[in-house]
Amino acid sequence: MKTIREHIKAGTYKPFYLIYGTEDYLRKLYLGKLKEGILQGSDDMNYSYFEGKNINLLEIREIGNTMPFFNDRRLIVIENSGLFKSANDLADALSDFPESTHIVFSESEIDKRNRLYKTVSDLGVVSEMNELDEASLRTFIGSQLKKDNKRITEQDASYLLELVGSDMNNLQNEIEKLVCYAYDREIISKKDIDTLCIEHIMGKIFQLTEAIGRKNQVEAFTHYKTMLLMKERPLGILYHIVRHFNIMLQVKELQGKGLSGQSIAGRLNLKSFVVSKYADQARNFSMATIHEAIDYGTEVEAQVKSGLLQEKIAVEFLIVKLTAM
Repeated sequence: MKTIREHIKAGTYKPFYLIYGTEDYLRKLYLGKLKEGILQGSDDMNYSYFEGKNINLLEIREIGNTMPFFNDRRLIVIENSGLFKSANDLADALSDFPESTHIVFSESEIDKRNRLYKTVSDLGVVSEMNELDEASLRTFIGSQLKKDNKRITEQDASYLLELVGSDMNNLQNEIEKLVCYAYDREIISKKDIDTLCIEHIMGKIFQLTEAIGRKNQVEAFTHYKTMLLMKERPLGILYHIVRHFNIMLQVKELQGKGLSGQSIAGRLNLKSFVVSKYADQARNFSMATIHEAIDYGTEVEAQVKSGLLQEKIAVEFLIVKLTAM
């Protein structure tokens, strides 16, 4: 990424770029920056885009050998082609392209033994863009908020990551919601995060705990795996399961005191229909079981944060334990 940033800043570009990795947000970001830098805002006359595994390589050869119109450069963007994981003859054509032709490849997966990979690596720039570490993600959150004159503490940025996960597209969406919600306030608070960023996962957590309540371990694991595929962070899922049982406990206790659903909603700052959902699920658990679930979930969460247990396995342990109660 550093090399690409330097090329963009200097306005000097290699003929070929391969951007690959699991972080879709970064791949799109740098692809866009390269496109803007190489074409310098010119019209689409010198820009061609190809996507998917059935790309016509002959057409790419023809376009690549065509001189640009009223510009110094021609750009071809190729996304998700699978060309770096299969045998093909595009590598033979690259060295014959004129200096005015530039190609940017964007792929989620590649094979470094692939001949096209080796050619692009020799003649251009290869940049791997995978998930950032927590410190870098906190910096990303801060920089995005700064654009709208907003700030957040390091602790609350970590909390946001814990809830939302590390997928940068999802994170960007949540940041935009927080900026709009804060409106004229400068500081983004934990309360803001709780208000806006918890709701998107709650529906999935309800499905998961519903399966746990019915002792259906297979269904519970199906919901868990679905959430992982949607790039929910295991530690965030664990947090929400424990939180869910805590709310369920409060609802059950207040019901036992004879409070109405509306009164409970007011006490817990929840909507009445949400209280009804918690009350329905609470019928599947005794008070002792709910207390045990909270204690075990809290213990497992502490083990994850202290490095004694891997977070994905921790949630699996919790699901097994809860469905066996």
